[in-house]
Amino acid sequence: MKSALDAGTPQGRFWRFALAGAVVLALHGCGGGGGDNPFGSDGVIDPAQPGSTAGLSIWQKRTAASDRLAARCAQPRSGTDPYTHEAYPDGKGSLNDEKYWLRTYMDEVYFWYDEVPSVDARPYDVAHRGSVFAALDGYFNALLTPGVTASGKLEDQFSFTYPTADWEALSQGGVEIGYGLQFAALSRKVPRDYRVAYVDPKAPTANKVVARGARILTIDGVSIDATDDQGRDTLNAGLFPAASGEQHAFRVLDDGAGTARDVVLMSAQTTSTPVQNVHSVTVGGTKVGYLLFNDHIATAEGQLIDAINQLKADGVSDLVLDIRYNGGGYLDIASELAYMIAGSSTTSGKVFERLSFNDKNPLATDTAFTTTGFHSTSQGFDASVPEGTALPQLGLGRVYVLMGPGTCSASEAVINGLRGVDVDVVLIGDTSCGKPYGFFAQDNCGLSYFAIEFAGVNAKNVGNYADGFDPDCAVADDFSHALGDTNEALFATALNLRAGGTCPASAKRAGGAPLQLLRSPLRENGFLRRPS
Repeated sequence: MKSALDAGTPQGRFWRFALAGAVVLALHGCGGGGGDNPFGSDGVIDPAQPGSTAGLSIWQKRTAASDRLAARCAQPRSGTDPYTHEAYPDGKGSLNDEKYWLRTYMDEVYFWYDEVPSVDARPYDVAHRGSVFAALDGYFNALLTPGVTASGKLEDQFSFTYPTADWEALSQGGVEIGYGLQFAALSRKVPRDYRVAYVDPKAPTANKVVARGARILTIDGVSIDATDDQGRDTLNAGLFPAASGEQHAFRVLDDGAGTARDVVLMSAQTTSTPVQNVHSVTVGGTKVGYLLFNDHIATAEGQLIDAINQLKADGVSDLVLDIRYNGGGYLDIASELAYMIAGSSTTSGKVFERLSFNDKNPLATDTAFTTTGFHSTSQGFDASVPEGTALPQLGLGRVYVLMGPGTCSASEAVINGLRGVDVDVVLIGDTSCGKPYGFFAQDNCGLSYFAIEFAGVNAKNVGNYADGFDPDCAVADDFSHALGDTNEALFATALNLRAGGTCPASAKRAGGAPLQLLRSPLRENGFLRRPS
């Protein structure tokens, strides 16, 4: 088994119990499944065919075959979805019914559907996987393409599953179980180096006893360098609490301190603040804005509008956009932000992102799905902002972007989209994660599937950045200063470049494996909303 403390990164993972992002454990197992759905003699499930699609909309044709198999559940839900306010559609079925639906769904929408391996579905069962969700997650991961990029990375490191209830809570309200802290791994090999990257303003008060840069030495009495299974389990339980109300004892070494100290962190349902630390600084008689943006979630819409209005009122002539820890989210919010930075004169009539789908996906024929412009009005994500509200604009021809390995998907789309309309995007930090892909969330029986469905390009048809964007100036993340401090290495470099300076020779990319943020995959991808 791989854990959050292993050096290797598994292709697929199950995210129900530990919301750890790209480094949580993967489940393994074997055994047989039950049910009445057809298997070949080798256990391979052939996808169902759509049959007649007469009278269906393009959106309905997209999943015509799998829709006939949907909601036949091994463990049906009852009641009403608290976010859609609609009754759950679940009926009684079997695990094999759900596998049959999944194999068919992948054949319809998966970007690399023609590279799906022939997989014996029988080993993915409850007896050996531990739960229905874990069995389905294992089967889902086995169906992903084994193809690789030019650099040797797996093409699809990004598709995943997630419990629907958790997905709705995080994407709609920014709510997840945790401490209100973002942990980062500077080194996952012994000697390990795990730090606090930032503390959310809405973190429980008791957890604000730690600050950015604090290094974790022990958790519940176990050294962060533990290599035995029991020790790793203890560390993972502390890093990724499964429920509210858990207390875990951390020994930390604050940045610059010579003596460690002990703190107790309490887990809770925390609400993240996607936009933070918005302010301007006066440099050489002009004002430079700074904006820390961590998540393209629904609540970010209103906060971004407020931030841009504040910076506009301040009269900023330049912007430093800090998205080093922003893993993505809704692409429509990325489009809104890009518009607010560049303004109407630069973006009017231009494409923010153009999407391509697989050759059997009917969405590929409809510009409503394939083309996203620069949104000049709010899209109705945030209830505090009426849909259709005109967005403020800075009208900048240049933006300084602070980035790193945690800059993914929708955040990379901001960079790519602005470059597509000739905004000068100056990249400072480390190479971004490389996710020019995205998906629609698809629920079935309480588990949401995020199978890569599309790839995006900008107005210049540029978008092949699967190996990430390289910085114009490579600078290691600086944990010795607060984010937004003008002495923090990335921000200081942006101000220096703006003043006509050069990339400092001392600014070197962090050695070894890149920094990794320990977070949910929902915060590391690009999503499109399903049509209403």
